[in-house]
Amino acid sequence: MQTNEAKNADVKDSRKRVLLVDDHAVVRFGIAQLINRQPDLVVCNEQEDARKALDAITKLTPDLVIADLSLKDSSGLELIRNIKAQFPKMPILVVSVHDETVYAEIAFRAGALGYLMKQEALERIITAARRVMAGSVYVSDSLAAKMLQQQVRGNTDVQQPAIKSLSDREVEVFHLIGQWKKTKEIAGELHLSVKTVEYYREQIKRKLNLKDASELTQYATGWVQREVPA
Repeated sequence: MQTNEAKNADVKDSRKRVLLVDDHAVVRFGIAQLINRQPDLVVCNEQEDARKALDAITKLTPDLVIADLSLKDSSGLELIRNIKAQFPKMPILVVSVHDETVYAEIAFRAGALGYLMKQEALERIITAARRVMAGSVYVSDSLAAKMLQQQVRGNTDVQQPAIKSLSDREVEVFHLIGQWKKTKEIAGELHLSVKTVEYYREQIKRKLNLKDASELTQYATGWVQREVPA
């Protein structure tokens, strides 16, 4: 006859293991508390930067990675790309403050299956996690409606922000410019050459009809402040 301890061990071993990647300890704590209350889920590891997260994923092979897009040492998008390169079947759920109307599509192209805004995380993260682990896409109801409207209209909605004209890399560079990062800092964070970042800066200015570096910085700063309110 199986003892209670053995039964408890079986229950624990059967849980889906989740790895959290976020550079805010309070956010990780809150998400971990929600996940660990579930009978079928458990947080197996927490990390605050991409390098350590990738090492932990390699060692633990979790069932799900939940990651932010802003990390201490690099872009969360770069982490997602690296995870998918090494673990193509690894499900990834992004939980971020960044505007889902811009960043969800970029995150999906990088390899994520779900996107959740942090202000909705406490209410929806368990549903999102289970859906992504099942192999389905997760987005908010409002974003799903917008995406459906764009598809029905042939993606010709004139209200789409100008930022939509930028490539994934250009959005990353643009966001860092808006955080007052210098070209060399951006190059280091995104693991690019300075010349490549300078090229992206010129492309951004051209696509957004900005005259010079000062106007680019001002525009990017304003966009970041609107995207992530204080």
